[in-house]
Amino acid sequence: MSDPRLQTAMQMRRAGRLADAARIYAEILASEPGHFEALHALGIISYQTGQIEDAERLIGMAIEVNPSAADAHYNRACLLQRMNRPAAALSSFDHALSLKPDYLEALVNKASVLAALQRHEDALSSLDKVVALNPSIPEVWNNRASTLMALRRPEQALESYDRAIALKPSYADAWKSRASALMMLGRPQQALECFEKLLAFDANNAEALRNSADLLLLLKRNLDAAERYARYVARKPDDSDAWANSGVALVESERYAEGLGAFDKAIALNPSNAEAWNHRGNVLFQLKRYDEAATSYERALGLVPGLPYGAGYLAQSRLRCCDWSRIEEDRARIASGLRSGLPVIDPFGNLVVSESPADQLRCARIAIADTAQPDTPRLWQGKRYSHDKIRVAYLSADFRPHPVAFLIAGVFEHHDKSRFETIALSFGPESDSDIRKRMASAFDHFIDVRNQSDFDVAQRIRRMEIDIAVDLTGFCEHGRTEILAFRPAPIQVNYLGFPGTSGADFIDYIIADETIIPPAQAQFFSEKVVYLPDTYQANDRKRKIAPRTPTRREAGLPDEGTVFCAFNNAYKITPPIFDLWMGLLRGVEGSVLWLLGDNPTAIRNLTKEAEARGISPGRLIFAPRVAPEEHLARFGLADLFLDTLPYNAHTTASDALWTGVPVVTCMGEAFAGRVAASLLKAAGLPELVTGTLEEYRALALRLGCDRSALKALKDKLALARTAAPLFDTARFTRHLEAAYAQMWRRQQ
Repeated sequence: MSDPRLQTAMQMRRAGRLADAARIYAEILASEPGHFEALHALGIISYQTGQIEDAERLIGMAIEVNPSAADAHYNRACLLQRMNRPAAALSSFDHALSLKPDYLEALVNKASVLAALQRHEDALSSLDKVVALNPSIPEVWNNRASTLMALRRPEQALESYDRAIALKPSYADAWKSRASALMMLGRPQQALECFEKLLAFDANNAEALRNSADLLLLLKRNLDAAERYARYVARKPDDSDAWANSGVALVESERYAEGLGAFDKAIALNPSNAEAWNHRGNVLFQLKRYDEAATSYERALGLVPGLPYGAGYLAQSRLRCCDWSRIEEDRARIASGLRSGLPVIDPFGNLVVSESPADQLRCARIAIADTAQPDTPRLWQGKRYSHDKIRVAYLSADFRPHPVAFLIAGVFEHHDKSRFETIALSFGPESDSDIRKRMASAFDHFIDVRNQSDFDVAQRIRRMEIDIAVDLTGFCEHGRTEILAFRPAPIQVNYLGFPGTSGADFIDYIIADETIIPPAQAQFFSEKVVYLPDTYQANDRKRKIAPRTPTRREAGLPDEGTVFCAFNNAYKITPPIFDLWMGLLRGVEGSVLWLLGDNPTAIRNLTKEAEARGISPGRLIFAPRVAPEEHLARFGLADLFLDTLPYNAHTTASDALWTGVPVVTCMGEAFAGRVAASLLKAAGLPELVTGTLEEYRALALRLGCDRSALKALKDKLALARTAAPLFDTARFTRHLEAAYAQMWRRQQ
C-alpha cells in the first residue's frame, strides 16, 4: 500500500465515508486502470452500497490483474452467490481454495453453494474440512447438522447439533433444528424439550411458544397446549392458524365453548382459513349442532374442495339432520374418492354411507395410512413372556356411560382372575358415573392415560408386558388406534367398539361370529377373524331397568294401537327404510312410529318427510333423551322394534330384546348391517331375520296387524332373556377367554 491515497481511502471506509473513499479509488484508477488494490476495494464499496453487478465486474477486473489473490476470488464467489449464479460461484470458491486450502470462510460458503445445488455429500465434505481446521465454530456445526438432515441422516445430525449447542448454549437455530431432527426420528417428547430449553433462555420467544404448543397438542397434553397457545396468541394475536390450533386443544380439553370461540377468531382473522372452518364444523358436530356444522363444512370445502374427510363429515352432518336432499350425490362423491385412494370420509362415517365391505376396507386402510407416523418404532421385539396369567389390556375411550360400557361391563366382572390379569387403559372423557366405578373395580389395574401421548401409552403397555391388547374403540369418537401402531404387545385385537375392519397391519385379530363376518367375507378384513360360537357381542345381565314403567300417555303414546319403535340414532335412518316405515303406518291402522328426538333439525325434517309421503305428523312420536335405566323402562311400551340398514341397531337392538321387544331386521352386506341378525339368532329368534327389504316389510306388517303372533314372540323372548346365550354373560366370557387363550397359544 505504497500510494498514500490508499491509506486515506481505507481510513474513510472505516469511518463510513464510502463515497469519499470511492472517489479516491476512482482517481487512482483514472491514472492507473490496472491497479489491483483500487479495483478490489472499489468493488467492495460497490457491494456495500448495493451495486452488486458493478461490484462483481470490478473484482473480476482485479482478478485479471492478480489471479493469485485468494481474497478476491472469495469475494467474487460471494457476489456470484448473491447473484444466484451458483455454478460460477462454486468455481470462484474453488479458485480461492486452490490458492489457500485452509480458507475457512471459503469452505463454509462453498458448502452453502453445494447445498443449493443439492450436492449434499460434497457440502458435507467441505464442512468436515472446516471442523477439522477449527472445531470451535458453532455455526459450522449447525450447518453440518442441516446438511446431514438434507441427507436424511437425523441421528448423525443430532450429534452435530449437540456440538453446536455445547459451544453456544443459547443457540436458538440449533435448538429449533435439533427439534426437527428428533421429529424425523419420531421423538416428539424430546423435540418438545428443545423448545422448552429455548423458552428457558427467552420465555417470550414466539417461535418456541408456537412450536412447543403444537408439540403439546400432538402429545395429547391438551390442557398444556391450550395454555401455551394462549401465551403465543397474546404476543401474536393475528396468527389465524394458531387460533385454530388453540381451538383444537380447547375442544380436546372438553372446553367446547372456548374452542368454538377460538375457531371464530381464526376465521375473523382469515375467512379463507379452510382448516379453521373445518375445525369449527367438528366442534359443532360434537355439540350436536349438525345443521351449523354442515354450513361450516360447506365453507371449508368451498375453499379447499379436496379437504381431507371434509366431504364425509358434511355428508354425516346432513344425515344426522335427516337431510336427504343430496344423499346420492354425497355417496357417489365418497365412493369415487375412496376408489381413488383419497381420505374423503372417516371409517365410522363410511359405515352409514357405504354398504360395500370392499369400500369399508379401502376407507380403513386410507385412514390408517393417513394417521401413521413415518418410522414408527416397534416396541415389542419378539420377546416371549412367561407370566402366571395372560395379561389382557383393554384400551377404550368409553369407560363411562356409553353403549360399549353397557355391553361389556359384566364381562370384566366375569373374567377368570386365576387365568387372566386384566388392565384398563382409559383415554376417554372423565366420568364419575356408577358404570365407571363398577368397571374400575372389576379390573386388576385401571389407568387413566388421557393426557399421555400415544407413544407414552404404548411404552406403558410394553413395560407392563401385556400379552393381549384389545382396542375397544377403533375409529369411533376419541379413538386412539395409533397407540397400537407402535406394536407394544405381541397380540393386538380389534373388538366391539368399531363394527368393521381396522385396515391396520399391526392389528392381528378381529373378534366376530359367522353371521357378522361369514367366512367368504373374511377377505374384506385386514385382521385374522376369530369366531365366537354364539354372537360376537357381549351383553350384561345386570343391566338395570328403572322400577317404574311409565304409562303410554306419560310417554306421549296413544292409549291404543300398534307402537312401532325405532330408537336408533337419526343418522342411521335412510330414505328406503323411511319409505318402508311410512308404508307400515299406512298398512296398520292406528299405528304410530316412536323415534328418538335426536335434534330439532332431524325432528323437523322427518316430520316433513312423513307429510310428503301422506302420513300425518302426529303419527311420529319423538322420545326425549332420558337416563339409561328410564329409557329401558319405557322401551317395553313398544310392540315391535324396526331396524335400520345399512347400519343396524347394535346396543339398541340388545336393549330392545332385554326389555322384551321383538326386533325385525334385514341383514345387509357389511358387518354393521348384520349385527341385529347375530343378536336375534343368539336370542333364539332367527325367524325375525329377513334377507330383503320386501321380506322385512311383509314380516313387520304381519306382526303389526297380528296381536296374537306378536304376543307369542314376546313370550318366547321373555324365556330367552334367562335361557338364551345372548344374555348369558358368564357363558360369553368363557367363550371370549377361550379365544384369547387360542391367540396366546398361537403366538407362543
